[in-house]
Amino acid sequence: MHPTDDVAKAYLAWDECFNKGDAAALAGTYLPDAKLLPPTHSVVSGTAEIERFFASLFQSGVTNHRLDMIETGGDGRFVYGTARWSAAGEGTDGSPQSLGGFATHVFERQGDGSLKLRLHTFN
Repeated sequence: MHPTDDVAKAYLAWDECFNKGDAAALAGTYLPDAKLLPPTHSVVSGTAEIERFFASLFQSGVTNHRLDMIETGGDGRFVYGTARWSAAGEGTDGSPQSLGGFATHVFERQGDGSLKLRLHTFN
């Protein structure tokens, strides 16, 4: 499979987990020692912390996530993807708010050919 096809499949699975509000399943798309670098300037390490991070987003009302691929590349073991992301959220007064930015993903290919996230950063 070409990296673009693999990343498209991984992005679809990631968005599905996010949009179900399933923080545990979403954390399962990351390697156990993965790093997530969100715009809070925190370093979120490992699947337990990643699960807590996304659970807090779900609790704050973030929904309808979408990744739109910009570019992919890589080799047999490591694959990267860049994307525009968008989501819906709530302002402090409860009003609807559009969210979005750019994301970079570094995946590591697993023995079954699937991709798991090693590094994810977004703004």
